[in-house]
Amino acid sequence: MSEAAALAVQGLSAGYGGRAVLAGLSLPPVRPGTLTGLIGPNAAGKTTLLRALAGLVPAKGSVRLGAVELARLDGPARARHVTYMPQSLPQRSGLTVLESVLAAGRASAAALPERAARLHALETLERLGIADLALRSLAALSGGQRQLASLAQCLVRAPALLLLDEPTSALDIRHQHGVMQLAAEVAAERGMVVLAVLHDIALASRWCARLVVLAEGAVVADGPPEAAITPALLARVYGVQARVERCSRGQVQVMVDGLA
Repeated sequence: MSEAAALAVQGLSAGYGGRAVLAGLSLPPVRPGTLTGLIGPNAAGKTTLLRALAGLVPAKGSVRLGAVELARLDGPARARHVTYMPQSLPQRSGLTVLESVLAAGRASAAALPERAARLHALETLERLGIADLALRSLAALSGGQRQLASLAQCLVRAPALLLLDEPTSALDIRHQHGVMQLAAEVAAERGMVVLAVLHDIALASRWCARLVVLAEGAVVADGPPEAAITPALLARVYGVQARVERCSRGQVQVMVDGLA
């Protein structure tokens, strides 16, 4: 598949146990090489959307990555194009961090020879700031360290579509921004489509070129942060009275004054 493959979603419906969460959701093409944030209140359908794109929940509709209709692929074939990082922390195991990253790389469509794979894995850990954990057991890591190790396992697979579900939830502020910066850099370097579910609007606005706002399983706003985030949207979707301002560096800032 070409690295310049855009993601297009048309009429996507998905849910659980007969309960519809997404009903006919469509997205304008998501350009490769960019980081797109999915934001919205709890139960808006953000995780369901990622899981549907990854083929992890029954879904109807079209999900195209370039010329490939992902919805027509079986699980293993789809996994060669798509990598999903869940919001739950990875299970503790006796593998070392490096072993877990190498195993993820071997399972990818672009598996490298052993020496090159090891160098690539170590480089990925270095960029995430956890090279010092390479020989540590996953069982001995903190929650935040396991989250970073999970991200390394995803990045080393070099998918065309990377889906990150709350990738910063267990991290301190420094590592939150480090992860988001790396996600944006990797998307640009590799021509990947990267979608990240985030709850922190400021963090999403700082690093994402585009924000898609979901509410009750539907897209209610879509565009650059300065266009997508407005006081009216915050009142309607989040139920807060807020001002949207720009800091001295031009970044979007949300000031909540009270409940709507």
